[in-house]
Amino acid sequence: MNGKTTLAGNRRRRKTITALWVAALSFGVILLIYWEMTAILYILATLGVTALLIIVAKSDLAHTEKTTSQLSSPGPAQAITNGMVSSQRNTPSA
Repeated sequence: MNGKTTLAGNRRRRKTITALWVAALSFGVILLIYWEMTAILYILATLGVTALLIIVAKSDLAHTEKTTSQLSSPGPAQAITNGMVSSQRNTPSA
């Protein structure tokens, strides 16, 4: 063996670690439900949602690289600037 790890081996290891985390957290939640500790479950759920919201807020979605399809298709403002007319009409609703 040459000691090099393969891409498939790394992927398998990450999937195994993820499966172990899911199993451990599921077991913990099941135990908390069994022992009727709903207050702790509410606190953990609140902290989980808060962490998820912080991750989404910190993610830099506006500065991601645009794909070639996004670069090639003009937006509505650019289409108006270039003299292209949209086929959709905005009709007022009665």
